[in-house]
Amino acid sequence: MDIFKDRSDQFGAVASFVCLVHCIATPLLFVAGSCASSCSAHNLPIWWKIIDPIFLFIAFVAIFQSTKNTSSTWMKPAMWTTWSFLAFIIINEKLGMIELFEEIIYIPAIILIVLHIYNRKYCRCKATKCCSTS
Repeated sequence: MDIFKDRSDQFGAVASFVCLVHCIATPLLFVAGSCASSCSAHNLPIWWKIIDPIFLFIAFVAIFQSTKNTSSTWMKPAMWTTWSFLAFIIINEKLGMIELFEEIIYIPAIILIVLHIYNRKYCRCKATKCCSTS
């Protein structure tokens, strides 16, 4: 777990990128595979349907670790706001509360990638105790 603490931004950026690839690939795989039979989202395997909550949990853990070690005061609210936006989109997609464009999920995924890379490069604490108190 110490490796994860030290590399949470790398892990978060990679997980966000894989999530983005998943979001892009889903419609392509849906069209290629499911439409051959009936064009129904119910034909997707259960493991494919639970990937979204798994990515959401991984993002939560990566953000939790990254925000503990950031020196930037704006990074914490930026990461948590973006994660909340991502969580809302995924929950909304599962429950169908509000009609949203499918592509809107790309926005928080890309923002999380950028935030993790930026935090890793410019906002990491240099000592064992973080230099930011907020």
